[in-house]
Amino acid sequence: MNIWIVGTGYVGLVTGLCFAKLGHQVWCIDQDKTKIERLSDGKVPMHEPGLPELLHDQLALGRIHFAHEYTHLHAVDAAFIAVGTPPTERGEADLRYVFSVVEDLAKYGTPGLLVATKSTVPVGTAAKIRERFDRLGRSDIEVASVPEFLREGNAIEDTLNPHRLIYGVTSKTALTVLEAIHKNLASPVVVCEPPTAEMIKYASNAFLATKISFVNEIANICDRIGADVSQVALGMGLDPRIGPSFLRAGLGYGGSCFPKDTKALVNIAGAVNYDFTLLRAVVEVNQRQRMAPLYRLLNWFEDLAGLTVCLLGVSFKPGTDDTRESPSLDLARQLVAHGATVRMVDPVVKDAKVPGCGTDLSVTCDPYEGLLDADAAVLVTEWDDFLHLDWQRVKNLMRHPFWFDGRNVLDPDRLREAGLVLANIGRGVKPFRLVEVL
Repeated sequence: MNIWIVGTGYVGLVTGLCFAKLGHQVWCIDQDKTKIERLSDGKVPMHEPGLPELLHDQLALGRIHFAHEYTHLHAVDAAFIAVGTPPTERGEADLRYVFSVVEDLAKYGTPGLLVATKSTVPVGTAAKIRERFDRLGRSDIEVASVPEFLREGNAIEDTLNPHRLIYGVTSKTALTVLEAIHKNLASPVVVCEPPTAEMIKYASNAFLATKISFVNEIANICDRIGADVSQVALGMGLDPRIGPSFLRAGLGYGGSCFPKDTKALVNIAGAVNYDFTLLRAVVEVNQRQRMAPLYRLLNWFEDLAGLTVCLLGVSFKPGTDDTRESPSLDLARQLVAHGATVRMVDPVVKDAKVPGCGTDLSVTCDPYEGLLDADAAVLVTEWDDFLHLDWQRVKNLMRHPFWFDGRNVLDPDRLREAGLVLANIGRGVKPFRLVEVL
C-alpha cells in the first residue's frame, strides 16, 4: 500500500521505515527541510540501534521517500499522524501540531484516505479530528486511532513484533485498510472504538509508571529496615500475576512518554471531575526519587559547595540519545544549586542543556576523564560502558572515593575491593540523617 507518515521523530521515522520493510511505499513528511535532506542522504538524526542500517536498506530498495511538503506527492491509502504532543504548563497534551496536520490532510488527501493517529493524544481526539474534517468538507476521509507502544532503544523490534495491535475504528473500511497494512505481523489485535484505543495507550503507560514508583517506594523502605530490594523484586516478579518487568528500583522513569502521559491522564481525569489520586502519587514519587543521590551526597559530605560530582549517563535510558525528562538533568540542576561542579559522561549524548543551570554542561564520552579529581560519582544511566570500568584506576583518579549506584547494577564487591565507598538504592543501608532539599 501507499502510506504517508507525517512527522519524522522516533515514532514517525521508525514506523515509516518498518512499514517500508513490510513492503509498502512510504513517504515521510516533515517541515524541517534540513532533517529531510539528511534523511534522504541516509543520515539518521537520532541514536537508535539498527535504524541507520534499516534506512540505508529501504532507500536502496526505493520504498522510503522524504519530503517537506505534500505537493506533488503520490496519492496514498493511509496517512499516519506522528507529530509531537508536548505537555503544556498545566501538563495537558498540546494538540496544535496534530490539528495543523489535519488541516493539511484535508487539503491534500484524496477521497477515501484513512487518517490514523500514532501520536499519543487525549481521549476524544479522534472525535475532534472527525469533526474538523467534516467542518472542512472532508467527510470522505476515514479516521482511526492506532497507538504505538515502541520503546526507545528497542523501537524496530517493537514495531515489527508488537505485543498487540490496537485498531480504534468506526467503520469496516478503516479496519480493512489497517488489516492490509499490518497483514504480515503475527500479533494479537484489539478492535475497538477510537476513545478506547486512546485510553489503552494512556492506561498502559500509567500502569508501567505505577510499577516503577511502587518498587522505588519499596526500595526506600528496604533502606530503613535492612532488606534488599533486588531480592524483594525477584521474589515478587516470579509471581506470574506480577511479572518481573519494571520492578528494578532506581531513579525513576524519564523519557518522552511516561512523564508526559501520566500528567496528561491526571488532567484527563480532572476534566471529567475525577481526582486520580493514585496516579498523582506516582508522579510525585517519581519526582522525589530523582533526588535520592542528592540526599545521600548531603548525608555523606554535608556541604557540596566546591565539590566535583561526576554523573555517568545523560540519556534517560541506555540505547538512546534522548535526554527528555532525564533524571540526570534534574539531578545536575540541584547539584549546581548546592554549589557543586558537575561533569557529565555519556557514550552517545554530546551536550546537555540543563534548565535552570544558566549554562550548558559539557559532556564527555570518556568516564575516566569525567572521574579525574572527582569527589563523588553517580551512576544515573546503566550504559554497558560504565559497568566494567577498571575500578582500581577509578579509585586512583578520584579525590574522594564515593560512588552512588542509581540503578543497582554495579558489583558491590568489586568496587569495595578497589577501596571505593558504594551507596545504592534499597539494599539495606544503615539509617542515615534525612536532609530537607529544596
